[in-house]
Amino acid sequence: MASFDDNAQFMVSMLRECGLAHKTIIFVLDEFDLFAQGKQLFLYSLLDAMQSVTSQAVVIGISCRLDADQLLEKRVRSRFSHRKLLFLPPSREDTERLLEHILLLPTNSSFPHEYVTAFNVKLLKIFADYKFKEIVDTLSYSDSTVNHLQRFLFSTVSHMDLKSGLLSLENFKAALSTIQRQPKLEVLKDCSILELYILVCMKRLEAKEQELRNFNAIMKEYKSIHDTFQTSNYYARNVCLRAFEHLLQRELISFEDNRGHGQSAEFRPVKLLISRPELYQGLKSYPSCPAILHKLMDRDG
Repeated sequence: MASFDDNAQFMVSMLRECGLAHKTIIFVLDEFDLFAQGKQLFLYSLLDAMQSVTSQAVVIGISCRLDADQLLEKRVRSRFSHRKLLFLPPSREDTERLLEHILLLPTNSSFPHEYVTAFNVKLLKIFADYKFKEIVDTLSYSDSTVNHLQRFLFSTVSHMDLKSGLLSLENFKAALSTIQRQPKLEVLKDCSILELYILVCMKRLEAKEQELRNFNAIMKEYKSIHDTFQTSNYYARNVCLRAFEHLLQRELISFEDNRGHGQSAEFRPVKLLISRPELYQGLKSYPSCPAILHKLMDRDG
């Protein structure tokens, strides 16, 4: 029930006491970019306290956004060390080696030797199948973390045929369909053609690494596509704005932050809440999706 000021004062006292006791504190802020929203008072208070008292403390921010540090306000950024470690997602080869390490049974296990041999031989055949490699690629597109892979393997083993005791390619397919995120694809099915155009335009702006992505920037990209390919699906600005607001309501896009409530929606920066693989898959399953959208997605891929 303490106020923010009380908690901030407690944090300063704690850092001071730990410094005197020669104890090190490590603050791990997962999804660091979310702490950079709003007034960033927590980050400022924490970093300022670390500089104002004799302490042995480290703040580690973890984020999937490469520009997370650029979201910081000037006063917060000035207290930030700007030391960054970039962890690239594992390659398909690394993922397959990890799969082998987890799934293959050791020869000295308590299982009968004949069963271990049959299990491993069947598994290696599955690993060599190109359909299995497609499953691994699809899995990595959405989430390449080890935790996600472990959940996928747990689901795979739970689909295993208990009579044979062996894994099959169908088990991996069933696990993929179970673990894949489907809600966004369901929402895409109810989108209009114009809304699909807006999503593709936003994805193209992301691919171009354009810093400002708001409704006006989307309209420029939309007009550029129309002028280049002479598409028949070209709508008035007010119609596009309604479609844009509809996407906000469906939570396929959102505003970058909570600042600018008094600002018109046309000028506020927005971000996509759907990944490229999800959008690509949604376009493929959309019955009357214009061919130009497939072409644009393939080009940007």
